[in-house]
Amino acid sequence: MPAYETMPFHLETERLILRPWAESDAAEFCALLSERGDGTPTVAHIRTAIAKLLTETAATGIALLPVQRRDEGDFIGYCGLITGRSTLEEPEIAYELFQRVHGRGYATEAARAVLDAAAATGRKRLWSTVGTWNTPSLRVLEKLGFERDHVSTEDNGEVVWLTRSLP
Repeated sequence: MPAYETMPFHLETERLILRPWAESDAAEFCALLSERGDGTPTVAHIRTAIAKLLTETAATGIALLPVQRRDEGDFIGYCGLITGRSTLEEPEIAYELFQRVHGRGYATEAARAVLDAAAATGRKRLWSTVGTWNTPSLRVLEKLGFERDHVSTEDNGEVVWLTRSLP
């Protein structure tokens, strides 16, 4: 297995800061996840999830990072690398933002910073998986140079698998 550099865990763009998780992110993370329509997890559950994310980050050298707007300082979602449905050698890029900030280019901006961070680790390819219904996320990935690889059917519907080679 090739050795990869550790991904930077603090990324900045013109409008955004991506940084490590803090326990204080739990309430906002709960609110974000509740927008999925599957109920609202408890703050205690999310604190446990954040601790698990931090442990996984230490073990893998890749991270899913909270996204906050630079000027406002507010938590608006997350973006980063996960193993998810793929592997540590070819991780998935994942992102989710509050609906109130959709359509402003934040997902593209955050994901572009994560792409650069992934390339700096020495990885050669990333994956992403998105529900076929999620046209806005598919547009973000296409802007970033991801190409459709295949579609699978899962319990919650069809999922598009996309890939992108890294420089």
